[in-house]
Amino acid sequence: MNGRLVAGRYELSTLVGQGGMGQVWTAHDRRLDRRVAVKLLRPDRAVGVDGGVGSDGASAGPGAGDGSELRRRFARECRITAQVEHPGLVTVHDAGEDGDDLYLVMQYVQGADLADHLAENDPYPWPWAVAVAAQLCPVLAAVHAVPVVHRDLKPRNLIVRPDGAVVVLDLGVAAVLDSDTTRLTLTGSPIGSPAYMAPEQAMGGEVGPAADLYALGAVLHELLSGTVPFAGSTALGVLHRHLNEPPVPLRQVRPEVPEPLEALVLRLLAKDPRQRPADAAEVYRALAPLLPSPGVGASEGPAVPMDPTRPFRQPYAPWADSRSTYAPRAAQSSAPPVPAPPTAPTPAPPTAPT
Repeated sequence: MNGRLVAGRYELSTLVGQGGMGQVWTAHDRRLDRRVAVKLLRPDRAVGVDGGVGSDGASAGPGAGDGSELRRRFARECRITAQVEHPGLVTVHDAGEDGDDLYLVMQYVQGADLADHLAENDPYPWPWAVAVAAQLCPVLAAVHAVPVVHRDLKPRNLIVRPDGAVVVLDLGVAAVLDSDTTRLTLTGSPIGSPAYMAPEQAMGGEVGPAADLYALGAVLHELLSGTVPFAGSTALGVLHRHLNEPPVPLRQVRPEVPEPLEALVLRLLAKDPRQRPADAAEVYRALAPLLPSPGVGASEGPAVPMDPTRPFRQPYAPWADSRSTYAPRAAQSSAPPVPAPPTAPTPAPPTAPT
């Protein structure tokens, strides 16, 4: 497939990821002469050839067998998620159909995904974990304001750039694939990653922003402990543990983790969505006191490439307000980063590392 021309425009180059439903390629945009990432999805791998059967035993309905429902949802969700503009969210350039494939063309982001970043920096410095989560909060706030729910926040969908900034991938794809799990799968199983899936999502219930906060808690737990909060030999076993078992407190496995950080992770992993933080802004307020002071990285000495604390060397309140506008912060302060009030957060673009 190397060299294939998608939509008469995007020349596939290198396969960088592959899953049950599709592939991700680097590609060259011939029209604009730039490097992009192209995700190819196969609707026939998400639905039954005869219409499929949902978890309740009901037929998936006419047209589901050829993927027409998924195609319709894909087009709609791509339009919706293209409205979300945030420097911490990958930009969607194009979407459509090419033969049997649906394609999504995205900004190419240089860096390492968070799973590889964790593997290369084990044990992960807890200030780095705090900085990663703090960078994710404004992205989630912008996404939830649309409103859209990511539904598949996990380390493989997060890129750490060389300047330490964290970028979120796969918003549009995650939103469409999980918008109605009983109609978009062969077995009725939820689409997503069980290790990071909120209990209400695992049960096929209503999924809201609280599910993304649960996934954020699972990511934080993995960064700080080296393992996901619940593991198992089967997806069903993992989901059962999400529903029925409490997570192990982080300080039992890593005593140097600050108590407030352990408490925040436990709140994020609450079984009942109502017991989790109210929104991403509240999570950021809990993380802010743990962020490095301006001009001070996680360690002494020269700046380390791909250090996620670097974007916080110059403080800013990094999320959009309800109008999704962006404006520079008034003046850089020498005080530690302080987030804006939850009713009127002050947005600002990311600052280049010094």
